[in-house]
Amino acid sequence: MNKKRAIVYVRLKEGVLDPQGKTIAQAMGNMGYQEFSSVRSGRFFELECDNRPDLDKRIDDVCRKLLTNPVIETYKVEILP
Repeated sequence: MNKKRAIVYVRLKEGVLDPQGKTIAQAMGNMGYQEFSSVRSGRFFELECDNRPDLDKRIDDVCRKLLTNPVIETYKVEILP
């Protein structure tokens, strides 16, 4: 079975406090990068997957059940060949 790669981008929902992003934004300002007024932190996962007919659903399941906290985070999936 051929393989696919999925990139999952996870970030906090709008309105959820992001202390890491705030700290990074303050550090950037202290370093002289005044043009950046806000930073939102996030993370990503790179998954190597079997190319199966229900791949989108399986990735969605693992995102909701394991990779994210759906109460405070959102995610976006990019499927690569």
